[in-house]
Amino acid sequence: MTTFYDAVAYPSFAFPLTHPGNFAAMAILHGHNPAPVANCRVLEIGCGEGANLIPMAYAIPDARFTGFDLARLPIERGQQRIVELGLTNIRLFEADILNIGPELGQFDYIVAHGIYAWVPEPVRNRLIALCAELLAPNGVAFFSYNALPGCHIRRIVRDAMLFRSEGIADPNERAATGVEFLQFLHKARGVDDAYSRLLLGQYEYLSERDPHATIHDEIGESYHPVTFLDFVGHARAHGLDYLSEAALPPPGDPGYRSEVQAVLEEIAGPDPLRQEQALDYVRARIFRETLITHAETDSGSGRILDPNPAHLPHLLFASAAISSPGEAAGATRFTLSSGARTDINHLAAVAVLCALEAAWPLALNLDELCRQTAGSGFTPDETGLRLILRLVISQLVELRAWNVPAVRVISTHPRVSACARQEGRIHARTSTLLHTTVALENPRFRALLGLLDGTRDRKTLADALQAAFPGEPRDGLEQGIESGLQFLLRAGLLEA
Repeated sequence: MTTFYDAVAYPSFAFPLTHPGNFAAMAILHGHNPAPVANCRVLEIGCGEGANLIPMAYAIPDARFTGFDLARLPIERGQQRIVELGLTNIRLFEADILNIGPELGQFDYIVAHGIYAWVPEPVRNRLIALCAELLAPNGVAFFSYNALPGCHIRRIVRDAMLFRSEGIADPNERAATGVEFLQFLHKARGVDDAYSRLLLGQYEYLSERDPHATIHDEIGESYHPVTFLDFVGHARAHGLDYLSEAALPPPGDPGYRSEVQAVLEEIAGPDPLRQEQALDYVRARIFRETLITHAETDSGSGRILDPNPAHLPHLLFASAAISSPGEAAGATRFTLSSGARTDINHLAAVAVLCALEAAWPLALNLDELCRQTAGSGFTPDETGLRLILRLVISQLVELRAWNVPAVRVISTHPRVSACARQEGRIHARTSTLLHTTVALENPRFRALLGLLDGTRDRKTLADALQAAFPGEPRDGLEQGIESGLQFLLRAGLLEA
């Protein structure tokens, strides 16, 4: 079947929050008992060309992955990638949500990313019902959707763009014209008020965005944002229930402030879901990534902002933060790739972060972490677990339920995963073993990645790059190899 997604391909990437390892970690943190990641069964509904699913299948060879999509051409592109990689644990096929059912079997993890709020009501209903049919008893499903009240703002922008681009047949021209109209509205407004700043912000955001995403998302045929409580109610009508979001709120979220929580409890009562809805009015939240389970499980509807540190011993811990001397005497600075940084002088916290820094990109379990931090004052009791949870909330530590097949040390013959090398040949970006995305804008770096198949040492890598870039100085290429390998190591692209 030919669809609009065949004519205009939706940008497809690896989405870290949709990885079964993330589902499992969040589920465990909230008291659920999900299937082990190493041999789980994963379904992605609306998988496109498999850019999200194929890297998972490559990295977890004993798990089973299934994906389907209504659009034929993206599925064919994904199937070709699978054949080239020789993967036998993944299947992609063309299918309609409305015409598929229990014959697929059951799955431990289901991904429905970017569908729910962009399809007509009959498809939304079938999407939830299908999830209920296919989700294993202890399974976890992921739904992303446009949320209210924040999307009232986006609806204003959408209406303006649709008005201006009415009658334009070419999708790219329609998107460009709609975006330009937002700039005109901002300038024509002539005053610096909330509406003018809204228009400018949306213009700047959409100007940087892939126009194909704008075509499908902002000015697509269907656009149905919902409140958090409406989504949970829809899930409950099909025997499903809320577990948590796919990620903890960022450190600055108002829900962490005790004075805000007190008022919300007074307004919304003891129901944590009503409190969560009330928080969305504080946040003006526009997008949610929600995890749901079968209602008969004992996971309950635990408050997302109060995950239980007692469950942390069942998880792994990792940190991409890099340490350096802090400004104050005795403090250590920890910096993330985003540029966020913090100075810490708490001995146990510094020891935990330094131990995880040495292990990166791999993770440590609690026993390993205790051994690595012996003598620092860190203990695996309630105090120590609460310390780790604070570091998780601050985004200095990430939780994992599975260790990636990456390496800590660069070998004499380094190797980037075949999946990443293949993707790097197709696109100017690639997916890592951590299920993140790395841009490949520098041609020499992209060429280096393609050469790292495990057959070359430093000299033969330099020889190959010299042949590809004959005008480049040899010493510069050699320095680029070393810095490139260090980057690839930390990005989680070098495999064992």
